[in-house]
Amino acid sequence: MDGDASAVERVFKEERGRILATLIRVLGDFDHAEDALAAALEAALRQWPRDGQPDNPRAWLLRAARNRAVDDQRRRTRARRRAETLHDAVTVGASEHDAADEDSVDAVSDDRLRLIFTCCHPALPLEAQVALTLRTLGGLSTEEIARAFLVPTVTMAQRLVRAKQKIRVAAIPYHVPDQAELPERLSAVMAVLYLVFNEGYAATSGDTLVRRELATEAIRLGRLLCQLLPAQPRPRGLLALMLLQDARREARVGPDGEVVLLEDQDRSLWDRAEIDEGLPLVEEALRARPPDSYALQAAIAALHARAPSARETDWAQIAALYVALHTLTPSPVVRLNHAVAVAFADGPAAGLGLLDALEAEKSLDGYHLLHAARADLLRRLGRRAEAAVAYRAALDRVGNQAERRFLERRLAAVFPSSTTGD
Repeated sequence: MDGDASAVERVFKEERGRILATLIRVLGDFDHAEDALAAALEAALRQWPRDGQPDNPRAWLLRAARNRAVDDQRRRTRARRRAETLHDAVTVGASEHDAADEDSVDAVSDDRLRLIFTCCHPALPLEAQVALTLRTLGGLSTEEIARAFLVPTVTMAQRLVRAKQKIRVAAIPYHVPDQAELPERLSAVMAVLYLVFNEGYAATSGDTLVRRELATEAIRLGRLLCQLLPAQPRPRGLLALMLLQDARREARVGPDGEVVLLEDQDRSLWDRAEIDEGLPLVEEALRARPPDSYALQAAIAALHARAPSARETDWAQIAALYVALHTLTPSPVVRLNHAVAVAFADGPAAGLGLLDALEAEKSLDGYHLLHAARADLLRRLGRRAEAAVAYRAALDRVGNQAERRFLERRLAAVFPSSTTGD
């Protein structure tokens, strides 16, 4: 029975974003759509183990959610005619959506693209845009989003409620904006898409490093943005970046679920199809003058993708690109990445000097990767006791369990008598 439930939940996770986007379009309300979809999952957990999985699970879930929405509407309005009108509207929307070919769907008609432009409306604060997108398209729980934002769960719950109310009260339209509005909205949509991808690429919490469904959804929506804006190079840079990073996915985690660092990865496991798709997009994105931050990051990812090994990587050029990126978008995280590149190009002592200066500023004190990077360079320099202190600092701040296990192993290697509780 547990296996049957897991199969249902796996299908639900894969189809959730697509179904929810359709329900929100038809029902016009985030909460009603989420309630209806939750009821559909409960029905599937009861019926599929008994009757078998349907041939079209998504259509089955959409019908079950539709039926629940109709019943709820009847209870709320006590008006059968209004419920039947809603039923007809959802039925038409479901049949149209079921008939669509995912590979050939017109970007403007895609419900998930409409939903992300709704979530990223400029009337909403940026943190609310990201949170609402992660909640609706990504399926993250409020607790998971709160951990990603480093805020209490109750605070994040309030933000989500306010964002949904703002969309409802202000009657924010559920559509892709016209060409005149697109430039204003595009930056927010791209930023949110990349944050969704990052949560899939390196989950902030949970037992696994990768949340494949989030990364896959972000890439799919990135392709739709490129279709929507064929003359715009910026979405191409974002898509290239996501593809080239995602190409390393299978090599980033070992058979036991443990983290594998870039320099230790088996590059034969990298997805050549994604690399072959991403590299030409980098060239297109770099033709824009000046290139934006996504294009520069994609150029860095391309250098990794082209290198036969970590030793043969052009780390000096990567370090230079990080300098350019910091000039364009100053960030302590960019400085952290630059320091790591310098360590590979010029030796661990050179990189450690940059990291020590960054640590002294305290801007990234709560960021576990700063402490993990310092620990690694200290380890390479043979300063084992200092490395152990830095590993403990990273462990105090890490949220993902796969990363925690990796850091615990590294701590034990540099200081075998040490425990994480010391």
